[in-house]
Amino acid sequence: MDMRAIGLGLAFALMWSSAFTSARIIVADATPLFALSLRYLVSGIIGVGIARALGQSWHLTKPQWRATIAFGILQNAVYLGLFFVAMQTIEASLAAIIASTMPLMVALAAWAFMGDKLSPMGIIGLIAGLVGVGLIMGARLTDDLDLIGVAICFIGVLALTIATLTVRGASAGGNLLMVVGLQMLVGCVALTIATLLFETPQVTLSWPLGIAFIYTCLVPGLTATWVWFLLVGRIGATRAATFHFLNPFFGVVIAALLLGEKLGSRDILGVTIIAAGILAVQISRQRNA
Repeated sequence: MDMRAIGLGLAFALMWSSAFTSARIIVADATPLFALSLRYLVSGIIGVGIARALGQSWHLTKPQWRATIAFGILQNAVYLGLFFVAMQTIEASLAAIIASTMPLMVALAAWAFMGDKLSPMGIIGLIAGLVGVGLIMGARLTDDLDLIGVAICFIGVLALTIATLTVRGASAGGNLLMVVGLQMLVGCVALTIATLLFETPQVTLSWPLGIAFIYTCLVPGLTATWVWFLLVGRIGATRAATFHFLNPFFGVVIAALLLGEKLGSRDILGVTIIAAGILAVQISRQRNA
């Protein structure tokens, strides 16, 4: 792992983690599915436009198209759609913590369904991750925690887990920015259908909404996804996923700084244990790769 890969990984983790805070700001003034579908429309058009200007083609290979559609639906529509809905009632820091368990779920799914080996270190990491989540959930059960919102987030993480297992097909064959833009548009179509079925769009215009929306479109939406594909293409999905151990820290710190969300001692301990568990699992997977 060279310095460029480390830089890409740190940038991705920071951008990915900040998305929960900006999403929390957005759903305070706009209905979630409509706001997210509009975000993907803007991000997708920008991504495809830049890709075309760079000479990239939208004539993807069949594996790329399959992975792009699957990724667009599972990550962009299902995962983030559910998280946007849930963040109407749960804090950004908690959403970031739940989302950060994705590497643990990927490792568990790869072991259970794809025949990947899991070393004793990996098993300890999985157990540690569960313990950390349990600590945080236990600390917040007395704070009027919306259990339905939490459950929605965990369903979203399951969708993200499945999407992550398809990412290699999307990143192989070049045209990375075009792939990113197209999967944004796939998410836009899916979320537009969901909006028509389940939501009456409402927007209260405000400066925080405008700034958060623009930031979300350009940074965690377009740039972070592109950087993730670059990172996977450079060092592989297993090594790239190591950087997810930073997400619990970045997620709670950004939410605390920008939204003033409280961070108790059990939260800090839980985040530390989850991060250690993610790191242990990823190191284990690298050794077995």
